[in-house]
Amino acid sequence: MKHNLRVTSILIILFLMSHVLGLFVIKHYLPKEENLPLGIQKPEFEERTSYIPIIIAIFAATVIALVLIKFAAFRIWKLWYLASIFITLIISFNAFIPEMIALFLAIIFSLLKTFRNGILIHNFTEIFVYGGLAAIFVPVLSVWSIFVLLVLISIYDVIAVWKTRHMISMAKFQIKSKIFAGLFVPYSTKVLSKGLTKKGQYGKEIKVNEAVLGGGDIAFPLMFSGVMLKIFGFSAAIITSFTAALALAILFFIAKKKKFYPAMPFITTGSLTGYFIVLLLF
Repeated sequence: MKHNLRVTSILIILFLMSHVLGLFVIKHYLPKEENLPLGIQKPEFEERTSYIPIIIAIFAATVIALVLIKFAAFRIWKLWYLASIFITLIISFNAFIPEMIALFLAIIFSLLKTFRNGILIHNFTEIFVYGGLAAIFVPVLSVWSIFVLLVLISIYDVIAVWKTRHMISMAKFQIKSKIFAGLFVPYSTKVLSKGLTKKGQYGKEIKVNEAVLGGGDIAFPLMFSGVMLKIFGFSAAIITSFTAALALAILFFIAKKKKFYPAMPFITTGSLTGYFIVLLLF
């Protein structure tokens, strides 16, 4: 088991909270005539092929991120991060509250998250961020396009974690810069110290560990559930989010400590399992 039961449970609960809140945000913006705040434009992609420009954008963003990592450009990374958080937060907040209040809160929380981040602020904002992101793309996704997107992202995840390992470098860079895109749960464990205590016994020291779940591992299955919401309704979306969370939990339970695993193949399998359950029920 990669993390202890308490930490694993926290990550799964936060994952589900992100999805439930995200689905309410997506539902608010699903009518094509419903505008995003601040005049933000929804993309105008063909549903069946919308995965093509999305995957191109993902690879372009990855290249930019790798360049920033190579040159340790923390300031540029923070500005990019700040803008992304602000946009997604105002979209999410505006689904529940008036635009001007959402604007004020988005400014406050995006600044805190970027420059005065703490574990509570970080995870609180994270559970809202992905609904805002998914609300932009779900209207232009079909079952086919989100299926292809998940498969491609799963393949990319395997390559990035086990082959090129640049995904690990990106995660370490984000943690070092103290702005991580994803859920983050630090926890401590007691380990035997290397030296002997004065009493001639091995003592114990506290080691701080970090349990993380990348933002893409939350956002992409949420987009899939958003498409289920668009086609089949809220109950169907909850089913696919739950099966994705279950697949993620299985990964955490079979994973070994101090090893990195691509989560998307498991999450994609969970999402597709939920889809077939939805077809049987609906």
